Amino acid sequence: MDWGLANRMARILKPDTGRTVMLAVDHGYFLGPTSGLEEPGGTIAPLLPYADSLMLTRGVLRRTVPPEADVPIVLRVSGGTSILRELSAEGPTVDVEDAIRLNVSAIAMSIFVGAEGERTTLLNLAKAVDLGERHGIPVLAVTAVGKDMVRDARYLSLACRIAAEIGAHMVKTYHCDGFEEVVRSTPVPVVIAGGKKLPERDAIRLAWSAIRDGARGVDMGRNIFQSDCPVGMIRAVRAVVHEGADVEQAHQVYLREKGR
Repeated sequence: MDWGLANRMARILKPDTGRTVMLAVDHGYFLGPTSGLEEPGGTIAPLLPYADSLMLTRGVLRRTVPPEADVPIVLRVSGGTSILRELSAEGPTVDVEDAIRLNVSAIAMSIFVGAEGERTTLLNLAKAVDLGERHGIPVLAVTAVGKDMVRDARYLSLACRIAAEIGAHMVKTYHCDGFEEVVRSTPVPVVIAGGKKLPERDAIRLAWSAIRDGARGVDMGRNIFQSDCPVGMIRAVRAVVHEGADVEQAHQVYLREKGR
C-alpha cells in the first residue's frame, strides 16, 4: 500500500483505535429528500465535530460542507438509479479526477451480488479499484442487498469476500448472526451499515454487537440524523466504537445529551 493510500486510510480508521464512526448522508442519491435530510446542511453541521468521516455525494459535499471543515470525505461514486426502478443497475457517476479535485479520502461504490446487476457492478468496482490504486485513493465497497437477498452470514461472507478479492480496501455490510465469520473471511476492514431507523437503545446495541464481533466501525445515517437527539446518538456511538462503552453506558451518553 503506497503512502498516499495508507495516509487516507489512516484518516478514516483512526490510528488510536483502528476504528471509525462514519456518518452516512448519501441517501438522497436514490431516495430523494429523505426524512431528516431535506436540508442536508442543517443536518450535517451539528454532527461534524463527532464524525470521523462523512459518506456523501459530490453535490451535497460542494453545497453544504464548509471547505475549512477538517473531516475526511468518503465520496459516493455510484448511482444512476432510483428507488422507483432496479437499484442493481447502478453505474459510475463520478470521474476520479473530480474525486481528486474534491480531496476525498476514499470513494464508495455499491455492488449487488446475486442481483440482476451483479456482473456490471462487480466490474465497475474493479475499475474503481484500478483508478483508486493509480491515484492513492482507497475504495469502500458497499454490499447492497436486493429485496430477495437474505442478510445472513453465508450471503454476506460471499459478498464481502468477493469485494475484497476484487481489491476493495474496505467493505461496508450488514451485521447478522454469525458476523464473526463474515469478518474472519474478509481480509480487509469491515464497517457495518446502520440500516433503517431503530429505537435509540437498539441502534446502540447494533453498534456494540458489531464492534464486539470484529467490525472496525460503523457507517450510520438514519439511526443518527433521524433520532430525536442526533448529537446524543452520534456521541453514544462514538463511546461504543472508540471508548469501549457497553450498551447501557452509551445509552446514558445519549440520554444526558438529550436532557440538555
